[in-house]
Amino acid sequence: MAMNPVVHFEMPYGDPKRVSKFYKAVFGWGMQYLPKMGSYVLAATSPMTKNNMHKNKGAINGGFFPKGNYGNVPHVVISVDNLEKSMELVKKSDGKIAGKPMDIPGIGNFVMFVDTEGNRVGMLQPARM
Repeated sequence: MAMNPVVHFEMPYGDPKRVSKFYKAVFGWGMQYLPKMGSYVLAATSPMTKNNMHKNKGAINGGFFPKGNYGNVPHVVISVDNLEKSMELVKKSDGKIAGKPMDIPGIGNFVMFVDTEGNRVGMLQPARM
C-alpha cells in the first residue's frame, strides 16, 4: 500500500485579522483572507514558485477556519489518489465520513472524516495538473 502524505493543516480562529497578524509577525507566513471561501485564511508557510509549488521540499501550507464551522480543534489534511476508495477504507476500518465530498476549484476533491479516536481529519484527492 502506498503511503499518503500530510499535505495541509488547518486550525480554527476567532478573528481573521488577529490570526493573520500573529502568524505573519511570529513566523513570517503569508496570510490571505478568502471571504468567498467560507471566510478561510490561507497560510503560505514557505517560499513558492510561480506555479505555486514549494521551493523547500517537504513543506506544507495551511489555513485557518472560523471556530465552530468544522469544530474547534486543529486537524491535518492527507493526500489520497482516489477519494472514493479512501472513503470506503475509512468506513471499513471503523471510521466515519463527516459530510459530503466537495470540489475545491483548482485544488481537488475534499472530505472530512472522523478516525477511531474521534479525531477530525481531511482527505484531499488533488486536482490533476
